Amino acid sequence: MRRSTSDSYAKYGYIFCIPFLLAFLVFSLYPILYTAIIGFTDLRGMGKTGFHFLAKPFENFQLILQNPSFRTSLSNTALIWIINFIPQIALALLLTAWFTNERVRVRGQGAFKVLLYMPNIITAATIAILFNSLFAYPMSPVNHLAMKFGFISEPVNFLIQKGTARGIVAFIQFWMWYGSTMIVLIAGVLGINPALFEAAAIDGATGLQTFFRITLPSLRTILLYTLITSMIGGLQMFDIPRLFLLGGPDNATLTASVFIFNQAFSGSYLYNRAAAASMVMFIIIAVLSAILFYVMRDKDAEKLKKAKKEFIRAARRQAA
Repeated sequence: MRRSTSDSYAKYGYIFCIPFLLAFLVFSLYPILYTAIIGFTDLRGMGKTGFHFLAKPFENFQLILQNPSFRTSLSNTALIWIINFIPQIALALLLTAWFTNERVRVRGQGAFKVLLYMPNIITAATIAILFNSLFAYPMSPVNHLAMKFGFISEPVNFLIQKGTARGIVAFIQFWMWYGSTMIVLIAGVLGINPALFEAAAIDGATGLQTFFRITLPSLRTILLYTLITSMIGGLQMFDIPRLFLLGGPDNATLTASVFIFNQAFSGSYLYNRAAAASMVMFIIIAVLSAILFYVMRDKDAEKLKKAKKEFIRAARRQAA
């Protein structure tokens, strides 16, 4: 029996996967497993490789969970992510609806998309320097404009106040990522069957009705992907809080990733506790991702799948 063409070419797919698989094993899976192991050990100190497993294996995890700074970093991370993600997804959906609306037909879409996406490709160090200059004290563009228009009577040091510091970091994250979210959503909309939009137009549906009844439901998978990746990125937020304000003022912008960095590479080099904190974050991300998958699952497809299983079982019972 001759082998099919797809079978003969299948081996090349496996061959092309080998470089990625090797890179994943060496640079991702091994560090994850090693981090999980040293979380149960006494490993600390720069350059040391020897370690011993603790008599109380979960001691590092208990110390981390009892650490006030770690709990503060978790609350900061969640707060900053929520503050930046809600306007981020709202603006990205608004721009997506604008760019993909056949009735509007925006001219120069390519240039707009490039400009909106551009903050995402600027390095974090450059952005940190930019916003440090914008909000510097005593004189900066923001202070100058605020005083000129009468919003404030004297210069304000925005970077030493907890509320404004968190707000600026959240705004930077929003500004950097809304363009990327928009591009992903536009790609999802372009993948929807055009016949659905044509049928809606023939039936006299308005733009809002088309968006909420056709576009959004069809983007369920893309929105889930966006939400998951944004949540993971938000919980791993490091570069802007670290480079911009070093976690200050008074730990107001101390995120979980900055806390882990400080544990591992500042002071006593507590690799074991940093590893424990990393595994705690891994568990939090896994649990939240599972919840999001469950909440945003396709219930109609699930019901259809269950009905199909019941039908197959009934057919088998009748055949027996």
